[in-house]
Amino acid sequence: MTVPRKPPGLVDVAAQAGVSVSTVSRVLTGRTPVSEKLRAKVQAAVDDLGYHPNAAAQTLVSGKRSTIAVLARNTARYGYAATLQGIEEAARAAGYVVMIGVIESGEPSDITRAIDVTLSQALAGVIVIEFDEVGVATLDALPDVVPVVAAAGARRKSGSYPHGFLDDEAGGREATEYLLSLGHRTVHHVAIPATRRRSGREWGWRAALEAAGAPVPDVVPALYSPTSGYDAAQALVDDPEVTAILCGNDELAIGVARALVERGRRIPEDVSVVGFDDQPFAQMWVPALTTVAQDFTDLGRRTFGLLDEWMRTGERPLDSAVRPRLIVRESTAPRR
Repeated sequence: MTVPRKPPGLVDVAAQAGVSVSTVSRVLTGRTPVSEKLRAKVQAAVDDLGYHPNAAAQTLVSGKRSTIAVLARNTARYGYAATLQGIEEAARAAGYVVMIGVIESGEPSDITRAIDVTLSQALAGVIVIEFDEVGVATLDALPDVVPVVAAAGARRKSGSYPHGFLDDEAGGREATEYLLSLGHRTVHHVAIPATRRRSGREWGWRAALEAAGAPVPDVVPALYSPTSGYDAAQALVDDPEVTAILCGNDELAIGVARALVERGRRIPEDVSVVGFDDQPFAQMWVPALTTVAQDFTDLGRRTFGLLDEWMRTGERPLDSAVRPRLIVRESTAPRR
């Protein structure tokens, strides 16, 4: 008779990775920041062993609720999907099941309906992905019945709920300062929709220009897709004074680049183009895209870490923010 193999546990993961059990717990729950090298080592051991916490069994033993909900307007777009991945990985490692609720629109009735359905479940806590106006409205509408935290881009003063931030304002400022350092007289901005009066990256772009005493051009509004970037760029492609463009995301940058090339303007010889997010295709594009890297998966882990801390201690945690990184590739060059 074949004896069933015992499912791997945290001890097995720790032994495989050559670290302590507490280290494995820190990595998988996202409660405490760790180095990328250490995180990769633990994740490799998790993947090799096929480790999966048994949330149902843990609930029977502890008597605690084992489900958290994530509310979001979108689950397919890159930033949303990667943030969800980080939340799910960290929650699963901590023994929680993740329920995802999609908000159909920004209509108050749709937001109320989604909240009511979500809170009808026996939840331990809620995470709101606050990347858009719908996320902001959803967070504002949630009643104070369970711990709630939010994942967001632009860093701001503490509000009603703890936040995990990406600090894209700092990223927008750094990218603009870099383009100015290459000798460009100013930087134009093709912007994604903002959750408030301006997006964080737009605030950073504007602050960098004003600090340098550079002209501040009108913002060119767009949505999120390459097509939207292409359409928005029509306002810029025929202006010889446009030599540097900061785009609100990498997809907009691809559309902007297509519009420039069709007008016979070379990248980066004639125009430098910078994206935002560092999506997987960015380094494979020709020329490879200079962009501001935002670790959405880490944001998901950190945001769950805030929720987990609140659920365990009963005390509201402090906000968490990580500064994005500018990755210089081939789509930028000194002004001719």
